[in-house]
Amino acid sequence: MKINPFEILKNAQRLQEQMGSLQDKLAAVVVTGQSGGGMVEVDLNGKMEVLAVRIAPEAAEDIPMLQDLVAAAFSAALEKARERTSAEMGSLASSMGIPPGSMPGGFPAGQ
Repeated sequence: MKINPFEILKNAQRLQEQMGSLQDKLAAVVVTGQSGGGMVEVDLNGKMEVLAVRIAPEAAEDIPMLQDLVAAAFSAALEKARERTSAEMGSLASSMGIPPGSMPGGFPAGQ
């Protein structure tokens, strides 16, 4: 099997362009994690950046409970963001012809 270095370079450039596009797309993704029946909400983007935190006034009456609710809401948002990121990476891998399970960082291909 002959390897064409120009083909490898072409594929690397295409992957770099698609990764840039994916990063832009992930920055636009917004997910919300909730806890306490919606008393605390945390918004994250696909780059795992916190965009907003909303706390119902009644949640502020019990600081230890509030701390737990913020942590739980953040964890829920983080899980949603990871799922979306994984799906996007899988789509990118599939479009590049990368076999399932071959993506670095544990991202499945082709989902």
